[in-house]
Amino acid sequence: MGRLLELREDGRLTSGHVLLAARALGVSERTVWRWLAAPAPGRGAVRLPGVCLVRADRFVVTDEVRALLALWSGNVAAVQRELLVRAARQLPPGAAPSLTTLRRAIRRDLSPGERAGLAGGEGKARKHDVFLARPRGWRNQVWEADHVQAPVLVDVEGSARRPWITWFVDCATNVIMGLALTPGYPSRESVLAALRAAVLREEPFGPQGGLPEKVRVDRGKDFLSKTVAAAFGALVVEVEDLPAYTPHLKGTVEGLNRAVESMFLAALPGYVRQPRPGRRRSRPKDEVLLGFEDFTGRLLDWVEWWNTSHHPEPLRGRSPLEVWEADPTPVREVSPEELWTFTLEDDGRVRVISTRGVRFRRRDYVGPWMTGLAGTGIRVRFMPHHDHRIEVFDATTGRYLGPATVADEASPEQISAVRTARAVRSRRLRKDLGAAQRERYAAVTRPGKPERLGAVSAAEAGAELAAADRVDLSQLALPDLIPPAAPPSDWRTPPSLAARTRQAPAPPAPDEGEPAADAGHR
Repeated sequence: MGRLLELREDGRLTSGHVLLAARALGVSERTVWRWLAAPAPGRGAVRLPGVCLVRADRFVVTDEVRALLALWSGNVAAVQRELLVRAARQLPPGAAPSLTTLRRAIRRDLSPGERAGLAGGEGKARKHDVFLARPRGWRNQVWEADHVQAPVLVDVEGSARRPWITWFVDCATNVIMGLALTPGYPSRESVLAALRAAVLREEPFGPQGGLPEKVRVDRGKDFLSKTVAAAFGALVVEVEDLPAYTPHLKGTVEGLNRAVESMFLAALPGYVRQPRPGRRRSRPKDEVLLGFEDFTGRLLDWVEWWNTSHHPEPLRGRSPLEVWEADPTPVREVSPEELWTFTLEDDGRVRVISTRGVRFRRRDYVGPWMTGLAGTGIRVRFMPHHDHRIEVFDATTGRYLGPATVADEASPEQISAVRTARAVRSRRLRKDLGAAQRERYAAVTRPGKPERLGAVSAAEAGAELAAADRVDLSQLALPDLIPPAAPPSDWRTPPSLAARTRQAPAPPAPDEGEPAADAGHR
């Protein structure tokens, strides 16, 4: 149609051109002539199958409308009301689109992903994106690692907690290479423990193992810590740090996080996302939780089932372990001793063995192999958060000398008592802080300053302040340091005070010309 309009403007349009266009568009010749006779752009719209002559005066989505959609979280009716208010404030008053026109323009000018992003943010918009699939590659080419908090409450020393899982998965075969569980928040120690389980080709994670060429992480501080980076560097493993909030860039481990919940964790007692009757989603009081040891055993059994008996669709009827073992790619292995050395943290200081052992973090560590080695320069390596044991190496040759433990380690009963005392103190402090923060305010129906509830009379305030002053002054007062003197005779004193001071001797009269001691108190 654009070509026909150009020919008409040049005066070269013929019926043959119209007939040719009608055959190409599958319409009659008369219809094409009617389209050509339609009003010019600006007064009407010409619609064709697959072609549209855009009106110059139709409503389009501008940057202002996009900002209002983001402000009102995608509520089109609220945006239309806002446009009406803004149009009424103009001089002279302008025109705002109707709700139907605004909805039609938003559907026409914005993609589903843009509409979802303006309403719910980047996460909602990402659901409408198209992602490319990476080639599978070969075994141990790329691993992906992640922390995931299990949505299951587990009994940990009498308290209900949600444990954390740290695991490595092979991208080419979907094999879970190794994992580590932590009752509390994970740390770099969790990453190192999971890495040792993934690399070593022994139980409970054998026969898969070996060193990967690359590991993908998503900017987790534990995976990017100095200790973990040094371990990966010593093992010559490249770490790919992905941008934050991009789970689609490590889809293998994210898919595993979703699979373990729907295929295993949802059926366990203590599952926190279980639909429950009523409005409150609290768990039943008589629900018996799994112990941490039992939960760990069940999770390891499920990992073994995933590796040996599960048949994902991309693997075409084979289990992940079968695909891994069928891959002819050589496996880079490392001995347990070297792996243990590489995955320890080094504080970088050179110490000397004294007659009391090795001084480390204000503690003395000793070992039976230290006999006769006093005065030797050593370096200490340790597992993060494991303060009961350190590994000692010769500072000159780097040779491993042996382990050392705390010389005066407390008994389990003492450690339990200390933890109980700390918990009591922590609960008391939280209670005091919570009581100080609980302030109640009156409900309002009109704009105004917040009104704090809890009226206190002047007498109550005075009594409370006086009690506080007495408590404070009583701690500093020295009793009987200066005996109270009797008041002057011309003062009006209460009978009770007069009865107490009547027996006390009168103070000596001041010399003539000297002011009375109590003159200033009158």
